[in-house]
Parts: sequence; C-alpha cells; structure tokens
Amino acid sequence: MFIENISKENPRRGFVEVICGSMFSGKTEELIRRLKRAKYAKQKVEIFKPKVDKRYDNENVVSHDDNVIHSTPVHTASEILPLAINIDVVGVDEAQFFDNSLVKVCNHLANKGTRVIVAGLDMDYLGVPFGPIPELLATAEYMTKVHAICVKCGSLANHSHRIAQEETLVMLGEKESYEPLCRLCFSSLYPPLISPEGTSSEKVESQKTL
Repeated sequence: MFIENISKENPRRGFVEVICGSMFSGKTEELIRRLKRAKYAKQKVEIFKPKVDKRYDNENVVSHDDNVIHSTPVHTASEILPLAINIDVVGVDEAQFFDNSLVKVCNHLANKGTRVIVAGLDMDYLGVPFGPIPELLATAEYMTKVHAICVKCGSLANHSHRIAQEETLVMLGEKESYEPLCRLCFSSLYPPLISPEGTSSEKVESQKTL
C-alpha cells in the first residue's frame, strides 16, 4: 500500500485511517511515523490535537518514547477545517477527547481528497467505547489496532486501567495514573461489560462506587 505515491498521473484520493488501542500501545508513535513519511514524500502535512492535552507540551504532539512533531492545538474539531485548506495529509491525535463532530470533519476532508490519519483510545478506563472513535472505525477505509503489554501477565493489553482515585471520564495522566491490562486481567477487576444481570450503563454506575 503505497499511499504516499501521489502525482499528476495518480491523482489524490481522500480516505480516513484510524489508529486505536489502549494507553502505552504506541498510537501516537505510529501516527508520527506515518506523518513523517508523508513529509518525506514532499506532501503538505498538518497535525492537530485537543487543547486539553498538555501533558508533555502545549503545542507539540509527543509520544511516550519522546518522539515529537509540531501540531496545532484546537478547542473543537470544526476549527480543523479552515486550517486544513490545501493540505495533503491531516493528522489528529487524542481523537477521543473531541465530540462526534470530528467524524463529519474527517469525512468532509476525505471527500475533498485529503488523507486523514486519526489516533485515539478506542475504550475508556471502564472498557466502554470512547467518544467518536467507534463511528470513525465504522466509516474509515483503514484501521490499525495496536496493543500494549499487560503489566500483570505480559499478554497483549487492550485495556487502560485507571489506578488513580478519580471518577471523571476525561483525566489526563501517565504511568502514575494508568496501566495497560489484557482482557483476562481487566475482567478479573470488573464484571463483564454486558451480562444477564445488567447492562453496560449499569456497570458504569456500579463501578463509580468502587
């Protein structure tokens, strides 16, 4: 898949790529890698992130391995459109912190011929699908799920378990606040998402009292 191969003979076609997974799985690292490849191919690249994300830097997107690329922080997804005019490749990091309007923005850009690469958590700390990511996965052409390593057993991890005593859905944090867990280790701490005894919403309410 040579998606950087764009020329007059091979006109630009827009599409959406989603990179998802748990915390510490390398989502941002993979996003930066793809954007840098596009830059090497002499394409115009812009990356955006939500202004709420200031963990490493107010502007730059920084991976857990300290890989850095300059970005433009925005409050809402709609701010991306006027900043993405005549841009070949648009990257969006921490996409779970935007509302569902991000889906329309990504599809609008793709329909206009822009390659859109989105990275974000697919589940929150309770194992519930997070923000606009599920709908983006349904409409994207390309999807990549990356995995961390479970800190309990060493298996592939797809859950972001919150170890900090905080109940709000959006809580920025690093290794002092979260740890990656596999399905088995995560489910040993919490009941299944959907069971004969209750629904996923009841699970959320019950765990808020833990």
